Amino acid sequence: MKIAPIWLCLMLLISSSAISQESNSPSFGKGLFNLVGKDSSWTMNVGARMQILAISNWNAVDGSLINPEQNFLVRRARLKFGGYAYSPKLEYKLELGLSNRDISGASQFTSNAPRYILDAVVKWNFYENFVLWFGQTKLPGNIERVISSGDLQQVDRSLLNSRFNIDRDMGFQLRHKFNLSKKFLVREIFAVSQGEGRNITTGNLGGHQYTTRLELLPFGEFLSKGEYKGSDHKREQTPKLMVAATFDSNQNAVKTRSNQGSYMFNDTGFYETDISTFFIDAMFKYNGFSLMGEYAHRSADNPIAINSDGSLTGDEVLVGDGINLQTGYLFKNNLEVSGRFTNIKLDEEITGRNPQSQYTFGLSKYIVGHKLKVQTDLSYLSEEGGQDGLMYRLQLDIHF
Repeated sequence: MKIAPIWLCLMLLISSSAISQESNSPSFGKGLFNLVGKDSSWTMNVGARMQILAISNWNAVDGSLINPEQNFLVRRARLKFGGYAYSPKLEYKLELGLSNRDISGASQFTSNAPRYILDAVVKWNFYENFVLWFGQTKLPGNIERVISSGDLQQVDRSLLNSRFNIDRDMGFQLRHKFNLSKKFLVREIFAVSQGEGRNITTGNLGGHQYTTRLELLPFGEFLSKGEYKGSDHKREQTPKLMVAATFDSNQNAVKTRSNQGSYMFNDTGFYETDISTFFIDAMFKYNGFSLMGEYAHRSADNPIAINSDGSLTGDEVLVGDGINLQTGYLFKNNLEVSGRFTNIKLDEEITGRNPQSQYTFGLSKYIVGHKLKVQTDLSYLSEEGGQDGLMYRLQLDIHF
């Protein structure tokens, strides 16, 4: 009798919890339980979270809303493990997805297996402020993507992220930070990855992917890593700002969105081209007010996929630009109002896609910060020469 890996993992969690029942379990939102080796040579914090979502969509025609669609789903359901092994300088993170949205995407390139693993990465602080990462995790892309889906200011990420983000991949990352002055902090990140996305088992199909990111924090670090969280829950007493830029080059890429999107096949196997993605983003917070801005640009050496005889395959790289602006204010009763504007301009001649603009108004009630919250938002999508639409979402987010 075979036991699915995910159920085996759950059984181990339950048995471990039963064995280690303690009255000093972490407070709500800090994990299900903490494990520490008898000789303190390892630690593990185990957590779980889920997002339950309701969505309604309408098409907008001549001022009327038609073709209503509703959907209820478990948007995300995940198990998280983290701690250190052998030494506090050797940390690790393992995150598994359980929902259908988390594990979808099985193909011949993932051995036709569900994509359970989100993160499986080891972080080695081998010298002073240098940390080497190895494994599968998020690449240092746009700030909205790096922010955890559990720490978002609105129900979900923007259209810019869905069109341009470089997501997760397998490889190495070297991270370093230093101070230019007492407060001015600079962080550098360099990554070399496979360039195919997460959970790929077939190996590298084209070239490798190279990513570099530079972050400038002129007023010092945010409280509790607030630059990587939506909303100003810590109510920064002095203005805090992070300005950053990322450049990503995927050599001989075989997907329509760098390491994301669909594979580009031709009569000889795969169509390959060099794809570059560039991001500029910023995060500002002060006394409950937050502002996030992002710009994205993707280009490719030869964005239109062709066969060996020059005929078109029907695939093309989604080249173009995107802008995302988002702001919010958190009242002292932990109710927050937020607004977002996103504009996407893919190259119409290459992609055949019309420019889109989306306007989103959000309302969030934080019961225990991001660990227990109810969020709702209303979005209007305007497409030049296309179909406009309205979307309403309601989501419950809970983290243990």
